[in-house]
Amino acid sequence: MQTDIDPRHLIGRKAFDRNGAKIGTIDEVYLDDATGAPEWAAIRTGLFSRDTFVPLEPSELRSDGTLRIPFERSLIKDAPDFGVGRHLSPEQELQLYHHYGLDIAPPPPPPPPPDKDFGNIAGRDSP
Repeated sequence: MQTDIDPRHLIGRKAFDRNGAKIGTIDEVYLDDATGAPEWAAIRTGLFSRDTFVPLEPSELRSDGTLRIPFERSLIKDAPDFGVGRHLSPEQELQLYHHYGLDIAPPPPPPPPPDKDFGNIAGRDSP
């Protein structure tokens, strides 16, 4: 999705699945903690229904102002329910990525510890 869009302008837009079936209306937008870019949208799926989270990265903001989400409506409606209005934890985000079958890069491995006292220094006696 276009990352230069103000997330506030996504609120209230209609969302559709990959086949053009209406899913609902964007209720909230969640930003990435590290970059501040829009990452997830909570979509109100019906009058008496719940909000469901969808990833914004593979989604497309169409010229008519709607959001096209490249997943089936049934998959979207079956997404884990974490409630809205709260921060998504890294574990919750990971569950959502797995639900949608999206690969995320694992965090880089920590740097190796510095070499300290690795053997004896040549020319010195051991204590």
